[in-house]
Amino acid sequence: MTTTYEPNMILKHGDYKVIGTRPVRHDGADKVTGRAKYGADFHANDILHAKFVRSPHAHARILSIDTSEAEAMDGVYAVVTGADLPEVADQVVALGEGAANLRYLRNNVLADDKALYKGHAIAAVAASSPHVAEEAADKIVVEYEVLDPVLTAPEGMADGAPILDESLRTSEMGETAEGQSNVAEHFRQVKGDVEAGFAESDLVIEREFDTSTVHQGYIEPHVATGLWNTDDKITIWCSTQGSFSVRDEMVGVLSKPASQIKVVPMEIGGGFGGKIPAYLEPTVAVLSKKSGRPVKAVMTRQEVFEATGPTPGSHMTVKIGVKNDGTILAAHADLQFEAGAFPGSPVGAAAMCVFASYDIPNQQIDGFDVVVNKPKTQAYRAPGSTNVAFATETVLNEIAEKLGMDPIDLRLKNVAVKGTTRADGVTFPRIGAKEVLEAMRDHPHYSEPLDSPTKGRGVGIGYWFNVGFKSAVNISVNPDGTINLTEGSTDIGGTRASVAMQAAEVLGIRAEDVNPTVVDTDSIGHTDVTGGSRVTYATGWAAYEAAQDVKRQMIARAALIWDVDADSLELADGVFRSKTDEELNMTFAELAEQLNDTGGPIMGRGALDAGGLGVGGGSFAGNIVDVEVDPDTGKVDILRFTAVQDAGKAIHPSYVEGQMQGGSTQGIGWALNEEYFMRDDGMMMNSTLLDYRMPTSLDLPMIDTVIVEVPSEQQPFGVRGVGEANIVPPPAAIAHAIYNASGVRMMRLPMNPAAVTEEKMANGS
Repeated sequence: MTTTYEPNMILKHGDYKVIGTRPVRHDGADKVTGRAKYGADFHANDILHAKFVRSPHAHARILSIDTSEAEAMDGVYAVVTGADLPEVADQVVALGEGAANLRYLRNNVLADDKALYKGHAIAAVAASSPHVAEEAADKIVVEYEVLDPVLTAPEGMADGAPILDESLRTSEMGETAEGQSNVAEHFRQVKGDVEAGFAESDLVIEREFDTSTVHQGYIEPHVATGLWNTDDKITIWCSTQGSFSVRDEMVGVLSKPASQIKVVPMEIGGGFGGKIPAYLEPTVAVLSKKSGRPVKAVMTRQEVFEATGPTPGSHMTVKIGVKNDGTILAAHADLQFEAGAFPGSPVGAAAMCVFASYDIPNQQIDGFDVVVNKPKTQAYRAPGSTNVAFATETVLNEIAEKLGMDPIDLRLKNVAVKGTTRADGVTFPRIGAKEVLEAMRDHPHYSEPLDSPTKGRGVGIGYWFNVGFKSAVNISVNPDGTINLTEGSTDIGGTRASVAMQAAEVLGIRAEDVNPTVVDTDSIGHTDVTGGSRVTYATGWAAYEAAQDVKRQMIARAALIWDVDADSLELADGVFRSKTDEELNMTFAELAEQLNDTGGPIMGRGALDAGGLGVGGGSFAGNIVDVEVDPDTGKVDILRFTAVQDAGKAIHPSYVEGQMQGGSTQGIGWALNEEYFMRDDGMMMNSTLLDYRMPTSLDLPMIDTVIVEVPSEQQPFGVRGVGEANIVPPPAAIAHAIYNASGVRMMRLPMNPAAVTEEKMANGS
């Protein structure tokens, strides 16, 4: 079949009435008019304002904290330190996307005996105004013993490195090693015989790669308001990707039962994985308890950079062996990831993704989780996968050149398909990696000539496994034929619409006839985080089940009205009708109008656990990128960018395109500019949006999108998560384009002008 490609096109699967259309988003009017309430918009009577004392050192022992002068100030109502939080033992709890040790969570909220990164919270003040609170915070005296910092994973793994946590012992292949260490874990995944595979290979290439620490760059800073009421119940209003995750963290850190904690998610101004942890919430709650008043804290931009979780820097070695015909026989990856101040980098996810796009018979993957004196790392859109794709795809592009093969043909020869097994033992169901590569190969962008020797074209693909987890949805039917849908998934990228549309499709009504609302933890069943590309997949599935429940009940109600057997009726295109008597039919709205007179209101319920990691096979994405490299300065300009991704089924194509373009833009920033620029003493030197260089519209061409639809075998409408795989391939594809434009093969991120020029000089080119 020949496909004529146009910008922002869809290679379609399936025909539906609502799914695949582009209705106006349900929250659009409130957001464009400024009526939507974000965390900083929340206000309560007698509210106090909190400010934090944060460590000026990256690694220091806390010798003493004197709060007396701050407590004596007029307008100061409460001061807290780590001593005001209950002691918690080592206990690992699930947080919906990953797990966390409660002791580490508590220590990250307010430091205990050590400051482990510059910006680590030491104390907090609640006062009548932010200005009084800030002045009081300046009066708190902290005495430190400054220690040498560790800033990268290789530094942390080196013999004689300063130790961050004297109690930390390495989990070595599942066994606890003796002796202090900064390596929290070393794991190994093996498939086949990797040494035999390399021995049989005609060509083996091994390269080392380094990536810098990068922040998610959400516009809205972290904010939380807490009220510890006189009935001993706590209410939190905050900007979060997961209200139930915040509640579970509060339960652990404050040693309170879940029934006494309610979390109200406000609208969220971006998160990308960085707004899952609780940074402010336990502290404002304790300040509220001490003061007897609600307390609000809003981070500054500097605090966001220095005291919240970026994605990790990494040091990686990737080795791949192939036959002369391009068949990959063996691959080995050594992945050293920064965890930040506490264990828990995404190196496990990276290992799941590093070779996942390919069917490789012999593999070995070694992962190292290393603590360093930086903020505890957190998820950032396919955490870990962008790092490893940069390494694997760069090696594959070099192999293709040495073999004289087209780089997409090399990938197609080895692409993972249904039945391919990864090194961690997971066997793929139906996936779309092959279809993504075919769409890239056949796209006119790939074959269009370049008109200058300083221009180059690059390709790369990437994978994200997606998660399912738990979701709940309730639906009530209104007399006018509309429905109210309540859910617990924070809406970051238009998921109110994507969830509502799946319910509407089942019921045969318009998307506009669904009123979706994101509610608090007291008002819906447990719902895991908005992360892992799970909401449209899993919460949409819960909405499908809730709508099916409504459908069953309404068919029963129609059967009662007509005095027929419910099995003789069906719902088709929004009309309840008899399968045998064409005179028996009512629209959804006509039946809804009669509900209160025929048995009362109808409530539909959908609650499910949609599975763990890799449900539905995950999503694959690919990029074709054209760049121009200035031979004198090393500056890289993106000339053309095409993003291809398997969405399974694009529920709302505009939002899928937006996710693809947004993720690609973040990948471009990661590739070319973004990094935590650190001094040797652990000070971040670019903790403002003026100095931390994210792409703007002036740095980018229009990002063309091609949506491929290879439906998931699990989800009712074939949905795959689309929020993450799109950030994975850009650095690798851009590195390939830079090489083809300049002859410089980049092995580190970011590939800014200084790095490109330095590499060019080192190669003598």
